[in-house]
Amino acid sequence: MNQRLQQFLAAENISQAQFADSIDVARASVSHVLAGRNKPGYDFIRSISEHYPKLNLEWLISGKGKMYKQDAFHSAVEPHPHAPKSDFSDELFGPESMEEDLPPVQEKTVTPPPAPAPQPEASPFRRSISRIVVFYDDNTYQELK
Repeated sequence: MNQRLQQFLAAENISQAQFADSIDVARASVSHVLAGRNKPGYDFIRSISEHYPKLNLEWLISGKGKMYKQDAFHSAVEPHPHAPKSDFSDELFGPESMEEDLPPVQEKTVTPPPAPAPQPEASPFRRSISRIVVFYDDNTYQELK
């Protein structure tokens, strides 16, 4: 497993320290597993699973299958939110055929609630604007009263 974990770190382009920090384990734990001194425990494997959901744990533990789960291969293209879940790969049923079966999307417009009316200041002193000065980029200005 230590060799496969090293392959995974190389594929993800992360260091041992970054990996340890990302799965919330001591850096020494990762170092010991990679060196073959220790075998990873349940919490170590569970944390990897939580933080790297696309990693195929069967591959990591036993070497069977591929490094990433099937879904990870197509991670650059997110599935359509209304696409039916299927065990078939996109090679058999491409995204084009799935979109044909989808119902048309109805757009809804949401009007924001009206803004609350400005409340008068609680201060006993009422203030008002006495002048505004506008500065222009040609180093001139205009004073509004």
